[in-house]
Amino acid sequence: MDPVSQLASAGTFRALKEPLAFLRALELLFAIFAFATCGGYSGGLRLSVDCVNKTESNLSIDIAFAYPFRLHQVTFEVPTCEGKERQKLALTGDSSSSAEFFVTVAVFAFLYSLAATVVYIFFQNKYRENNRGPLVDFIVTVVFSFLWLVGSSAWAKGLSDVKVATDPKEVLLLMSACKQPSNKCMAVHSPVMSSLNTSVVFGFLNFILWAGNIWFVFKETGWHSSGQRYLSDPMEKHSGSYNHGGYNQDSYGSSGGYGRQASLGPSSDEFGQQSSGPASFTNQI
Repeated sequence: MDPVSQLASAGTFRALKEPLAFLRALELLFAIFAFATCGGYSGGLRLSVDCVNKTESNLSIDIAFAYPFRLHQVTFEVPTCEGKERQKLALTGDSSSSAEFFVTVAVFAFLYSLAATVVYIFFQNKYRENNRGPLVDFIVTVVFSFLWLVGSSAWAKGLSDVKVATDPKEVLLLMSACKQPSNKCMAVHSPVMSSLNTSVVFGFLNFILWAGNIWFVFKETGWHSSGQRYLSDPMEKHSGSYNHGGYNQDSYGSSGGYGRQASLGPSSDEFGQQSSGPASFTNQI
């Protein structure tokens, strides 16, 4: 049997049926969706400026932007409707820090989830040999839960800024030609943000997955087992004192109140002595 087959047969992938490994596999997939929908984005918008002098008009002004959304570096030229002179403008804002942080968290979460899933499947015995593996796993899970929350919240705010900066109405306000009522400025089409909205959703879903997996990782640590022993010891002591205390069914039955029922009535000897009185009185008669 080749080494790959032996490795597969050793793992048998039964660990994926357990919540710990199953959630890690979901985290791996959701991390891919998160950084793919954000890091792979490219979009744009198209504007038109119709001047009074038609020769100066430009009905197709394309403005393209992409990840990491350094919008202040996106420049474009528009007509001024004052001869052949053209105006060079740039979009406003910079959401690169929040976008790059979000993608970085997603990439590292993907790499760790992949490594952890491999360990759960093929090296589960070594993982549970001592408390070091589960303890490291628990700490990393808590850290990534916090990073997903921070990264998703920051990227949601950054995406809101990107939407405002790339809104065609806001861009048209930057053009001097559009401030003259005689010129007609309009948006041909707006940027599509559906994939970026999806990335924010996957970010918060990743936070929910990682936060929910904290409990299952904690159960693998020695802290959970020591806590279980701490709770079980007082219960055992309490049950032991209950059995060895005043309540003893055998002693109660043999020497307790149930034995006293014999003293309620007269004994057989006393009953015999009392009955001999009338007999002697008959003999005398």
